[in-house]
Amino acid sequence: MKNIIDNTFKILFRYGLLLFVGFILHSCQNNDLEIKQNFPFEVSVMPVPKEIAKDEYVEIRITILPEGNFSDTKYYLRYFQFEGTGKLQYYNTQPYFPNDIYPLYEKEFRLYYASTSEVSQSFTVWISDSFGNEKKIEFQFNNKKVNGQNRSL
Repeated sequence: MKNIIDNTFKILFRYGLLLFVGFILHSCQNNDLEIKQNFPFEVSVMPVPKEIAKDEYVEIRITILPEGNFSDTKYYLRYFQFEGTGKLQYYNTQPYFPNDIYPLYEKEFRLYYASTSEVSQSFTVWISDSFGNEKKIEFQFNNKKVNGQNRSL
């Protein structure tokens, strides 16, 4: 009886060992290591005023919130003004040209918009990443009037 038990354990051990080695060899056949790089993102924008006067600046605080973290992801900004005229710029850089693409170096940043007309202002800001994900942010400012008249600075 002991001999039968010993032989059974030897057989189970051999098959178990073969099964384990087969599993290891099978898992080593795939040389492609899958690393997720493309993470969708959301954009958070702090509230901005609803009115702006000619030559007045509005600060726009934006934060990019990716669902994951891949250090080589690059972010870009472009904007398009479709009502009124104004200037949009990043900190103290030169104003952006509409529809040109500009790199963003931080996930949290401030834009400054200055009205150059005495009418309502409307524009969109598009933020995209190096994987083609894109978010659209719309801004609209009414013309600020003081005592019922347009305010000029």
